[in-house]
Amino acid sequence: MSATANKTELSVLKQLWPDGRKSAREIHDAVSGETGWSYSTTRTVVTRMEEKGLLKRSEVHGVAVYSPALTRVQVLGAMAKELTRQVFDIKGALPASMFADSPHLTKDELAELDTILNADEGDEV
Repeated sequence: MSATANKTELSVLKQLWPDGRKSAREIHDAVSGETGWSYSTTRTVVTRMEEKGLLKRSEVHGVAVYSPALTRVQVLGAMAKELTRQVFDIKGALPASMFADSPHLTKDELAELDTILNADEGDEV
């Protein structure tokens, strides 16, 4: 499972993290203003995100609903780690404190992020 998400996938995840789960129609209604997607494009993105392991699908009263498979902190950690390791070739410890001023992260989430950022490459977090 890949914890990294591209810009369009982040648009979907940002709608799901606060609410927990939504149908494809609800996701479309939430992101179409920002993305300009048609409903079929939204369905394609959601399906690909499920295949990639970013979303989980379940049924509620016969309607398919999607929820994030990863927390915001897990995705942020994977993206920050990939950027610093792959793009900037930084091999040492990565300070989670660079995100300390974010209004979107609690102290507990910052601690979790620090663990993710500084886990050995083979560790599962």
